[in-house]
Amino acid sequence: MVLQEVVEEGQVEVTDTLIDDNNSAIQTSISIEIRYQALDGTVGAWNDKEFLETPSIHSEGDGRYPLETDSLLSSHRQGSDLSPGKSNQQSSERSFRRAGKGVFSAMKLGKTRPSKDDHQKQDEPAVLEAEDLDRKATRRACGLEPDTISLASVTAVTTNVSNKRSKPDIKMEPSAGRPMDYQVSITIIEARQLVGLNMDPVVCVEVGEEKKYTSMKESTNCPYYNEYFVFDFHVPPDVMFDKIIKLSVIHSKNLLRSGTLVGSFKMDVGTVYTQPEHQFYHKWAILSDPEDLTAGLKGYLKCDIAVVGKGDNIKTPHKANETDEDDIEGNLLLPDGVPPERQWARFYIKIYRAEGLPRMNTSIMANVKKALIGENKDLVDPYVQVVFAGQKGKTSIQKSSYEPLWNEQIVFTEMFPPLCKRIKIQIRDSDKVNDVAIGTHFIDLRKISNEGDKGFLPTFGPAWVNMYGSTRNYTLMDEHQELNEGLGEGVSFRARLLMSLAVEILDTTNPEINSSTEVQVEQTTSVADNCTGKMEEFFLFGAFLEATMIDRKIGDKPINFEVTIGNYGNQIDGTTKPTLRRKKEGGDGDEEESELLQNSSDDEGDEDGELVSVSSSQPMKPLVTDRNYFHLPYFEKKPCIYIKSWWQDQRRRLYNANIMDKIADKLEEGLNDVQEMIKTEKPHPERRLRGVLEELTSGCLRFVMLADKDQQHSSRTRLDRERLKSCMRELENMGQQATTLRSQVKKNTMKDKLKLVQNFLQKLRFLADEPQHTIPDVFIWMMSNNKRIAYARIPSKDILYSIVDEEMGKDCAKVKTIFLKLPGKRGFGPAGWTVQAKMEMYLWLGLNKQRKDFLSGLPCGFEEKKTARGQNLPSFPPISLLYTKKQVFQLRAHMYQARSLFAADSSGLSDPFARVFFISQSQCTEVLNETLCPTWDQLLVFDNVELYGEAHEMRDDPPIIVIEIYDQDTVGKADFMGRTFAKPVVKMSDERYCPPRFPPQLEYYQIYRGNSTAGDLLAAFELLQIGPGGKTDLPPIDGPTDMDRGPILPVPLGIRPVLSKYRVEILFWGLRDLKRVNLAQVDRPRVDIECAGKGVQSALIQNYKKNPNFSTLVKWFEVDLPENELLHPPLNIRVVDCRAFGRYTLVGSHAVSSLRKFIYRPPDKKAQHWNMTAKHLNGYLAVANRAYRSRPTGEIVVNMEPEVPIRKMETMVKLEANSDAVVKVDVSEEEKEKKKKKKKGGGGGGEEVEEEEPDESMLDWWSKYFASIETMKEQLRQQEAAAAEAEEKEDMEIAEGSKGQAKNKEKSKAPKDDKKKKQQSAPELPEKKNKQKIDELKVFNKELETEFDNFEDWLHTFNLLRGKIGDNDDNATEEERIVGRFKGSMCVYKVPLSDDIAKEAGYDPSFGMFQGIPSNDPINVLVRVYIVRATDLHPADINGKADPYIAIKLGKTDIKDKENYISKQLNPVFGKSFDIEATFPMESMLTVAVYDWDLVGTDDLIGETKIDLENRYYSKHRATCGVSQTYSIHGYNTWRDPMKPSQILSKLCKEGKVDGPHFGPGGRVKVANRVFTGPTEIEDENGQKKQTDEHLALTVLRHWEDIPRAGCKLVPEHVETRPLLNPDKPGIEQGRLEMWVDMFPMDMPAPGPATDISPRKPKKYELRVIVWNTDEVILEDDDYFTGEKSSDIFVRGWLKGQQEDKQDTDVHYHSLTGEGNFNWRYIFPFDYLMAEEKIVISKKESMFSWDETEYKIPARLTLQVWDADHFSADDFLGAIELDLNRFPRGAKTSKQCSLEMVTNEAELPMVSIFKQKRVKGWWPFVARDENDELEITGKVEAELHLLTAEEAEKSPAGLARNEPDPLEKPNRPDTSFIWFLNPLKSIKYLICTRYKWLIIKIVLALLLLIMIALFLYSMPGYMVKKLLGA
Repeated sequence: MVLQEVVEEGQVEVTDTLIDDNNSAIQTSISIEIRYQALDGTVGAWNDKEFLETPSIHSEGDGRYPLETDSLLSSHRQGSDLSPGKSNQQSSERSFRRAGKGVFSAMKLGKTRPSKDDHQKQDEPAVLEAEDLDRKATRRACGLEPDTISLASVTAVTTNVSNKRSKPDIKMEPSAGRPMDYQVSITIIEARQLVGLNMDPVVCVEVGEEKKYTSMKESTNCPYYNEYFVFDFHVPPDVMFDKIIKLSVIHSKNLLRSGTLVGSFKMDVGTVYTQPEHQFYHKWAILSDPEDLTAGLKGYLKCDIAVVGKGDNIKTPHKANETDEDDIEGNLLLPDGVPPERQWARFYIKIYRAEGLPRMNTSIMANVKKALIGENKDLVDPYVQVVFAGQKGKTSIQKSSYEPLWNEQIVFTEMFPPLCKRIKIQIRDSDKVNDVAIGTHFIDLRKISNEGDKGFLPTFGPAWVNMYGSTRNYTLMDEHQELNEGLGEGVSFRARLLMSLAVEILDTTNPEINSSTEVQVEQTTSVADNCTGKMEEFFLFGAFLEATMIDRKIGDKPINFEVTIGNYGNQIDGTTKPTLRRKKEGGDGDEEESELLQNSSDDEGDEDGELVSVSSSQPMKPLVTDRNYFHLPYFEKKPCIYIKSWWQDQRRRLYNANIMDKIADKLEEGLNDVQEMIKTEKPHPERRLRGVLEELTSGCLRFVMLADKDQQHSSRTRLDRERLKSCMRELENMGQQATTLRSQVKKNTMKDKLKLVQNFLQKLRFLADEPQHTIPDVFIWMMSNNKRIAYARIPSKDILYSIVDEEMGKDCAKVKTIFLKLPGKRGFGPAGWTVQAKMEMYLWLGLNKQRKDFLSGLPCGFEEKKTARGQNLPSFPPISLLYTKKQVFQLRAHMYQARSLFAADSSGLSDPFARVFFISQSQCTEVLNETLCPTWDQLLVFDNVELYGEAHEMRDDPPIIVIEIYDQDTVGKADFMGRTFAKPVVKMSDERYCPPRFPPQLEYYQIYRGNSTAGDLLAAFELLQIGPGGKTDLPPIDGPTDMDRGPILPVPLGIRPVLSKYRVEILFWGLRDLKRVNLAQVDRPRVDIECAGKGVQSALIQNYKKNPNFSTLVKWFEVDLPENELLHPPLNIRVVDCRAFGRYTLVGSHAVSSLRKFIYRPPDKKAQHWNMTAKHLNGYLAVANRAYRSRPTGEIVVNMEPEVPIRKMETMVKLEANSDAVVKVDVSEEEKEKKKKKKKGGGGGGEEVEEEEPDESMLDWWSKYFASIETMKEQLRQQEAAAAEAEEKEDMEIAEGSKGQAKNKEKSKAPKDDKKKKQQSAPELPEKKNKQKIDELKVFNKELETEFDNFEDWLHTFNLLRGKIGDNDDNATEEERIVGRFKGSMCVYKVPLSDDIAKEAGYDPSFGMFQGIPSNDPINVLVRVYIVRATDLHPADINGKADPYIAIKLGKTDIKDKENYISKQLNPVFGKSFDIEATFPMESMLTVAVYDWDLVGTDDLIGETKIDLENRYYSKHRATCGVSQTYSIHGYNTWRDPMKPSQILSKLCKEGKVDGPHFGPGGRVKVANRVFTGPTEIEDENGQKKQTDEHLALTVLRHWEDIPRAGCKLVPEHVETRPLLNPDKPGIEQGRLEMWVDMFPMDMPAPGPATDISPRKPKKYELRVIVWNTDEVILEDDDYFTGEKSSDIFVRGWLKGQQEDKQDTDVHYHSLTGEGNFNWRYIFPFDYLMAEEKIVISKKESMFSWDETEYKIPARLTLQVWDADHFSADDFLGAIELDLNRFPRGAKTSKQCSLEMVTNEAELPMVSIFKQKRVKGWWPFVARDENDELEITGKVEAELHLLTAEEAEKSPAGLARNEPDPLEKPNRPDTSFIWFLNPLKSIKYLICTRYKWLIIKIVLALLLLIMIALFLYSMPGYMVKKLLGA
């Protein structure tokens, strides 16, 4: 009933009363007004103003319900119960247009505007959900509901409040096309299971065009390379990520032949870059043969691949000895979610046709052609080229055609899913000289497929693809050609291409399949014209409301603007003969019409009267704004444009994208708010996050509702349907997850949840990006003199109209601020930062038939001016608007200060001033010299600002203010330093100037320079309407008028911050590393400190060279600072050099932008907790109840069990400082269990005997090091597992929350993962139980200082900068601008301070807050630098290796360890220590560099690292010498420090004024109120035990952080890992160095000798292998005589890496059963590193090598069985490779020996020859058959015997069967005797035995034959004789 009325009337009003759960009516009634608009727009139009009330549009005159932040945060309530998120305009769905929208709502434009209709107040809370009812109570109590209110934020203009304006983009500069540095590093470790017999494999590594090869390994199917390759690139990111990494294994390649491909693997760089840490580490690539699709995998290649961009730091997993034989299947080189069994698939890319191509030839050529041939053809010969996964395919060339028709398909064959993300489709113009691209489009496979369980294969189209690029006018040298290649943002429409894509997975078992992977091009059928949608007529309208800030370079000529959509509207260089097809609506739809797009006299009749497109404004001469910018005089008259165009109607795609975009925008805005609240420490950010999630949920549900009603029209492609399904699934899921998350958001889980919500945002943005284009983007060009100057590109979806509000583009029918930028490369760098023009534009795009109210969003109060034809037609578009209403305002800009600005002068400072633009006026602040943190404190007043439109619109929607910061130069133009935007707070003339809105608050606005941030501006802006009474009504400007500042007005009192008195104490320590200034050395420097206009100067350093420290340590000054800490001004540190005659030179400066960390807050007496809880690896653990024992003494006992490594502490102590508890630190139960088990003997793998305690003499420092690395890896594993577990739990929770989604993906995944985890952890248990007990040190996989907060516990280092920041983005890094460092600190506190501090014992007033500071006099120190090893060095030589050595520099000492270079190693083990004597403070910066040794020429720096020793030396963390885990006086773990633990402890107690240490009986020590217990005996070398307190003292030191007040973590004995950097390649790591530094003061007793860390020498071994017999060897040869199968068997053996020394047995000829007897001994001597389980080989790489290279190779023995051939090559039959550390125990008999021993290694008992020493048994030989299956090809009985070199000398043995210890001759059957030595014998054997009877029969037959022949021969003569009777 209602609906009928709606349809007829167009609107209806329904009022109803709500009922509660018991169906009884309640007091709330709801009234809804429903409006209906038919699709064709017949019934009345929507008009926002006709709704009951939209708070965001109607403004309340007197502002009676203002909403200011304080009301929002405090608890008093103003105004009504209106909740700003809920207007009753759309009661059931949360309104998409919130009243107080986004960032400005509360503070800047903060007001929720109640409606005019006050009588409707009772209906207000229109949305009453259950939780709302719960919250109503709280809402009444505390004012507006915090969840839905958005707080003001630093992000400046990021949101619009009303609906008339959309937000501008802050970032200006395109970053896409700019080249950057990238480094691809690939380590090829080894290959396994290569298919093929006895091959010599080489790996070819190809990145893009560059190729590199590994060395060749001979005759092996599992070569070990461990070779490292680095490729450096300097290209734009897009180009980089499309490069293909191709790894191929080639068989027997040498100088003469290229070899045959075994298999290859392809992946694009982008895939690697998207991996966590941008790398794959130790992963196996599956090799497949692209030529043979039917074959399976061709082997595995283990490699590391990493891609580093500038500034990425890659965390390399720690390179320790890789003992675990990794399971290949579990570590495949594939991104997550890609199945390991990838199949071959065909990618069909169909290219149908293109249209709208530009001219690609100059008109001169055309004239020549015309003259010669007499034809006027189109000037372009297009073809399409498709590039995918490193392969290219091209269509045919269509000669001379702007509308080429191809109907061809290009077929690629590639593994699916492919590891290459993008397909590049390019239309190119064929040309005799060179082909150029016309336009490029990339298809991202991730966007056109979905890998989920309900996913779909990639599919696309048939759909049009729009291509953009350079401008269309053809020039021979097109400077923007790169844009056509797809780099950077296209600046003009180039063409559109109709194409489709489909994927078919191949069934490789099908025999008919064409197995080539070459790209094929075939003809295909054309598609119907309407398949891409019905042609519709679209209408684009635009109005130019303002054009200001026009760059002065173009200001002297008339300017006009042109708007184009596709080629429509393009008058200069559209098409030459445009025939965009379109159907007339009138006809039968078939008649084609060619229509000219130029505005020519071909006026086209239309139902609206004569509508001809007007696409450009009239040229106008600009007026001067100021000396940088001009503006166009668009005052009351605003020019308009309108264009009609015809496109296929695929608006639905854009609508769906718009809905998702709007959800995402809202989410992003909410998240910015939340982060802002966290940053500025506003209360309750979690509430705001909950609100954000609630909005997200409702948005998602709304999407599902709207998108669901999508009609099934014929032109929807498969991708449309599938995408819709998957988007709906995703959003539904996201909505549910958001609901679940919302309930989990608490104060403490805030940060993690925020991360999850960020992921939602990324996913939404990804889903919203529609791959199938429809309407091309709109371009706005500024033209001067018919030349294109600057442009803006606006996506058509953003301005697309829809009846449904959510579907409407975000800028449709709104005023948008647009900044025009220069095209292409010209827009890079500084040129792109200056605005070319700032436009205020209004745009509307929609179907022509919907164009009724295309003017609805314009500011009201105008008259339309139309062309003569359209005068009286109401819907005819105007060519200009004449505004009749205008309002006059005064703008007040309160410019208070800026901070962290950009350094624009060579002094490293700037002379900044700000320029404020509003409409067509601009004003400047004064210039402040030499500062990066100017406090202008200036009010700028703009009088008589005229704005056009209705007053109320102005209040909601003032135009934006642009603020630009410049650096004033004495000569030349001021340099641009950054820009920001702001919106003013508006006061209408009828409002009162009173709180809460006025006076406005100062706020921070982020300043941008290009894409990078360049500081913040603290300012406030108000726009005051000048009413009828003139300016007298305005609030007076009552500033304290500074006479000395002349006419400058300061910021008035209510706005400037409230100040209080603070004291700033500065600790001056010293200056370091000052560089020369103007070539003169700095000699007498001084430091000036300045903050808020006050300051203090340090003492003068008399002679910087002799002593760079200050004589007076502490000075202070008092200053007035704002109470609000966020508004504190920065503190400036400047260093000047005092020269002769009172001259000063600035050396460098530093601005401390935030004083926060230096503010001293006096401790609270009441809550004196010691919160220094020990944070052990096991996290924070509560105090277990059983740990308390009542002791009367009031001590805390910390009991240590000696033999447990301390990291196992489970119970944690957290007590108040003055409490009396006693705590026993328990060892966890499992530990005890483990110990019990240990005593019983290893509980693990059955046969393994428990390892005996290691022999002290065997252990060395390296044992300790490797054990520590194992521990570190174990910890990392545990952390990862814990993180994964937590994540899983989270996912589970979220999944649980998605009600009804029981079959949720996460859930089904979880059990599988658990299984995996169980499998992984199971085998590890046995090893752990019998891991030997070795003292360990701490291995930090980063620099030590990052772990200890840069050792800035009291001494801070401030980098002094000088010189201007470079202009491009790869600007001079901060490093290059550093001219020295100031060491010191500061302390800021409010005065007066309470007296308690001064009363403390030993308080020295001259030191103020800095008590207990050591003297800064020069001090002599012995520095001992230990270099352990380097990893992953960047190759420095052509052969991809380096010859590294160490160079150390400290002050004047310069050590180059050149003679000890390590040849051809990228992972050298140095194992050296260096002693250097140094004097602090002169020599405090230690540089450790790794150089590459070169025979000729200078040595190259690979990388270096710098360590500030002084901060370490003076740090409270005691970084001079690490505290080891245990105390021992001999052996590998000797105590290194000259001071014993007890001495260190007493010193620390004395310095920290801590009571103690008191050693008591029974192994107890008391420090402060803590008691520690521990062992008290120590053994010396001779095993004598004596009493000692050292263990106890050490226990306290290891827990020093638990000591109240004075405690902090002490640096443990450690090895730190430092990245090596090279100044030539800033920001990219060149390798890592493991090292540590000890420092000993020279005035103390001298330390002992340095710990010996020299690399372990490999031990010499000899492996004797006796090959006894073989059995069941397959028979290869056919016998010459008898065709019988036999084999001539011999066995070949070698140790991996020593193929040259391969040894063969003799040949067992003619084995008929596969049995062979040998009794043959091989002898393999080798050098072996026990600790790393590697064989060490030294050999020259080639004849030309200078010296030997050392290789480390896993110990593997290879045995092969061969069939000997006399004349051809020997045939390979099978092989076995035994890893000498773990190989299957041989079978007792030949029968028991099976294939299982090779395939199923995991379950068989493994032995190690290094433990067993002697092993005998049968092992199988295996090879692969035709189907790549492993098959057994023989068995060998062998004996392996391992001896050390000494044992081998004592009991020598001969090779083969020779003396000494000869083996007996094998007993071979006679057949095997060598046939040419004893032919008769072999014949006897061969023939007589088997074929005796056959031979007899043949002989008889032969005799018979001979007799017959003789008979026949002699018969005639005989007969004659008889006849003649002779």
